[in-house]
Amino acid sequence: MKIYNTLTRKIEEFIPNEEGKVKFYTCGPTVYHDPHIGNMRNYVGHDILDKTLRYLGYDVLRVMNITDVGHLTSDSDSGEDKMVKSAKAQNKSVLEIAKYYTDVFFRDFKYLNCRVPDVVAPATEHIDDYIKIIERLMEKGYAYQAGGNVYFDTSKLDDYYQLTNHKIDDMVVGVREGVEEDNNKRNQADFVLWFTKSKFDRQELKWDSPWGVGYPGWHIECSGISMHYCGEYLDIHGGGVDNIFPHHTNEIAQSEGYLGHKWCNYWFHNEHLMDESGKMSKSKGATLTVSLLKEQGYDPLAFRFLCLQSHYRKQLVFSYKILDNAATSYQKLKQKVQSLQNEGPIQQDIFQEYDAKFRECLENDLNTANALTLIYDLLKSSVNDSTKYALIEAWDQVLSLDLSKKEQVDEELKQYILEKIEKRNQAKLAKNYALADEIREELQKKGIILKDTREGTTYEMVSSKN
Repeated sequence: MKIYNTLTRKIEEFIPNEEGKVKFYTCGPTVYHDPHIGNMRNYVGHDILDKTLRYLGYDVLRVMNITDVGHLTSDSDSGEDKMVKSAKAQNKSVLEIAKYYTDVFFRDFKYLNCRVPDVVAPATEHIDDYIKIIERLMEKGYAYQAGGNVYFDTSKLDDYYQLTNHKIDDMVVGVREGVEEDNNKRNQADFVLWFTKSKFDRQELKWDSPWGVGYPGWHIECSGISMHYCGEYLDIHGGGVDNIFPHHTNEIAQSEGYLGHKWCNYWFHNEHLMDESGKMSKSKGATLTVSLLKEQGYDPLAFRFLCLQSHYRKQLVFSYKILDNAATSYQKLKQKVQSLQNEGPIQQDIFQEYDAKFRECLENDLNTANALTLIYDLLKSSVNDSTKYALIEAWDQVLSLDLSKKEQVDEELKQYILEKIEKRNQAKLAKNYALADEIREELQKKGIILKDTREGTTYEMVSSKN
């Protein structure tokens, strides 16, 4: 398998530290706000990597954190804790905010058929791990106290910018809006490992430490959680491209300063989802979520399908028109798969031949677009239906589009469909074929396929869209 490694800026053969086993860490959400569809595109990409590794036979341990403390509104260690700010705005406790938005995140995660990582760890549950790392960094001279806080001294490193390939003069104090310079820092790139009294403003979550009562910085959380579950050597660390600097840059600095050796071999980053005005962002006002798309009548898996049509390292533009096209293509594909006659023997030699092609797509830096094209090629081929169905069912372990899954119909929906069929029958008797076609198309958009037979009109569900 070959994947693009941000650390080396090239596609490399993937070789895990331990043969057959993969330790994989994903930066999880900061649970202060609804996760927008740009966030979820990132998790779809990581889900594909996770499932690809498993499909190829690796034993995978995937760990993801939940940031419920310490992530400030600026990447330059300034501004409020995002959790505290959200709690104030909604007149709730930080823990109430964390619980609510964690549940919201995993609801949308589930809608997209993403596999929940093997370990999901809230940052607040690993305070002792952070303190242990910080103590060792101070002993080794990588960290210092100033103004009540503990900072990492980036000047102690030979190559702080190894992940970004920048020089120090190219970088600024921060990369986001509202940056304020911290005069306690020895160097502009230094970052906070532990906050104490200097940052308190109704800070609810705080713990005793050797440096006073306080709370951890954002970056130390991922290092602590990763090492707690994955040990000293990590195979893959992933996140969005906006995590590269400063978050992942700082993770490498503190982790390798603490460990004394290389920490992670492969860095995996998803590109942004863009709308017509630029990158999807929580700061722009209204948040477009997977749940909202579902409320608007879209199958969430149509959005997943849209993500898979593009390579994870390319920016993907979102508009409702683009989503409509993806939704239509997804429904047609699902209908074709579910129309297969899954009867008779599977052609094992052909199964192996096509499955090898599918694996090649995934092994080529997760080329999901080519994997989807392979499905269309298979459906058009002379391969028998049983083999087609078995292949697509196997591949869906990775793609997770529910292509072969038939939906159950509840009584209310069943009554609605029957009423539409009767209305269509009456239209046909009146020779109002335009209305009859309109009803058929209306139902088809909802994933309801009508079939006219000698015994009358029947229907089949291929989507849970409504």
